[in-house]
Amino acid sequence: MKTCPYCAHSNREGVLFCEECGQVLYTEQGAQTSTKRLPTGTGGLNAKSGWGTARFSPKSTIVLQIRDNPSPIEIEPQQETIIGRYDGSNSTTPTIDLTPYGAYEHGVSRIHAAIRRGEDTLMLVDLGSVNGTHLNGQRLIPNQPRVLRDGDEIRIGKLVCHIYFKTDGK
Repeated sequence: MKTCPYCAHSNREGVLFCEECGQVLYTEQGAQTSTKRLPTGTGGLNAKSGWGTARFSPKSTIVLQIRDNPSPIEIEPQQETIIGRYDGSNSTTPTIDLTPYGAYEHGVSRIHAAIRRGEDTLMLVDLGSVNGTHLNGQRLIPNQPRVLRDGDEIRIGKLVCHIYFKTDGK
């Protein structure tokens, strides 16, 4: 029996769509395409205390340090940098692809959030994701930007990371 992650209906083995709600259970490759819905709550994840600088200079880059992963992601943010996970059934590829970090298992949507560049700041925006985006423990209201600071904790679904601002001298 295969249980639907959306309606919890027990389906016959081998079905591709939930017999109750019609949700896709597997793609041709066997990978689920929809975002896995996770239980709400922090699951023991605590917000950090303290504030870093909100100033982001034009020559800076961002470093995204994923919890429990030794290799950070360093990127020069565009006007809008999309965070999400790649899915072969969708033509959209996020700028920051969290698939190698267990994105599906952590409830990351394909197009989950965005980092938007201002004149001297960065803003984090949830793009209507299923499992939400949290900034320092506070859930973001979809499509309402919040200022990012150096060292902030971002939770994308249940995937926890910290963002750092890196300048040439840093």
